[in-house]
Amino acid sequence: MRTLVAVAWVTVTASLVPVRDSAAQDLIISNARIVDGKGGVIERGSVSVRDGKIMSVASGAPGRVPGAQTIDAQGRTLMPGFIDAHRHIAQGDPAEWLAKHAAPQMQEFLDAGFTTVLCAICPDQAIELRQRIESGAVKGPRLYLGSIIPLARAGAPGPAGRGGGGRGGDPARFDNSRPPLRPTVAAAGIPAAETIKAVEAVASKKYDYIKTVITTTPGGPETDTLKLIVSEGKKHNLPTITHAVSVIDTLAAVEARPDVLVHTPHIGRLEEDAAAVKRIAGAGIPMTSTLAVFVPHFSGDNAPLFRDAMPFPWETIASAGQGPVNARLLWEAGISYGYGTDTSWSPKESLADELRALRLVFSPRDISKILGQGAARSTLKQDQIGTLESGKLADMVLIDGNPLTDINDLMKVVVTIKGGVIVSDTRKK
Repeated sequence: MRTLVAVAWVTVTASLVPVRDSAAQDLIISNARIVDGKGGVIERGSVSVRDGKIMSVASGAPGRVPGAQTIDAQGRTLMPGFIDAHRHIAQGDPAEWLAKHAAPQMQEFLDAGFTTVLCAICPDQAIELRQRIESGAVKGPRLYLGSIIPLARAGAPGPAGRGGGGRGGDPARFDNSRPPLRPTVAAAGIPAAETIKAVEAVASKKYDYIKTVITTTPGGPETDTLKLIVSEGKKHNLPTITHAVSVIDTLAAVEARPDVLVHTPHIGRLEEDAAAVKRIAGAGIPMTSTLAVFVPHFSGDNAPLFRDAMPFPWETIASAGQGPVNARLLWEAGISYGYGTDTSWSPKESLADELRALRLVFSPRDISKILGQGAARSTLKQDQIGTLESGKLADMVLIDGNPLTDINDLMKVVVTIKGGVIVSDTRKK
């Protein structure tokens, strides 16, 4: 692979310097292996930060930034801050979560290297948490939030009246997208006026995204309702994220043109449908990975668990193989593919699980792009985060190892930097 040539230093004129954020810092990191999030590498390089944004990325020694804090990376790897583009954060009672668990949980994300988290289905209390993070009252990653709007009335029956909608437990255990539970009759539609009001409600609460879940029913309203949500969302600058876990449903979602597809389709064999691969990838819609949902999570006593911490449902295990296969086929066809977990395990545990699935079909260099520019595109924030280049927010992690030779070194984050500010540092003093 080609190593990046030295990037020219960028001169920032006084007229271009923005008003200084009181939390932003000037920073120089030198003597680092720079993995830029786009697939490029500088074996010995430096990054300069001014006002919380990357000013320059270069090979060799850095230029002068008077008064800047300095970090000698000592040959460690510098990467863009990690992004989980699809995550669950609130567990149990939302008020209790906010009062007791949210702040330490946010620090866990920072300690694991995550500087951005997209929570696609969040209670209103998460909006308060986002405000606390933005004000500096709580340390945490950049938090982006979504709220769900349904595409049809719940409870469309499957074979023998088994709908799955009323079952208890994690819905992924009883997914209506998975045969034999797929619905066999059309779901009841939702009046357009009701859907439009739902979009307005999400916008009024200042969520960042609309989340939808598509499981098509024969002759049902799902695709048309999704088209309406996408259209209405754009009026409020609200992108639409669509959950589609089967090939059938992904193709239906693509027809409605949402902004992001979440979940690699893991039900249906894309190796047998080249036309579907071309159509999905050709739509130009970013996709988020979440491969590890159907890979067992092993407890300390070696018990295989599902994401709800209950015993793993082995009837779903085919998805652990089909998901990565479909992911690679879509990658080869040119889809933008980004890291996301859809779990509630700790950030570091979730990272370990997702890496196990990703490395089945992706190289370490591929994964660095999936974690970087791919995940940024899956949050629709690629103009701000995800790569180490001039003008981007200075969200970075310093890793004690080389994840391009051992992908598990991604677990060895020693410094996390958000907006030029060190927010986690476990180096020996």
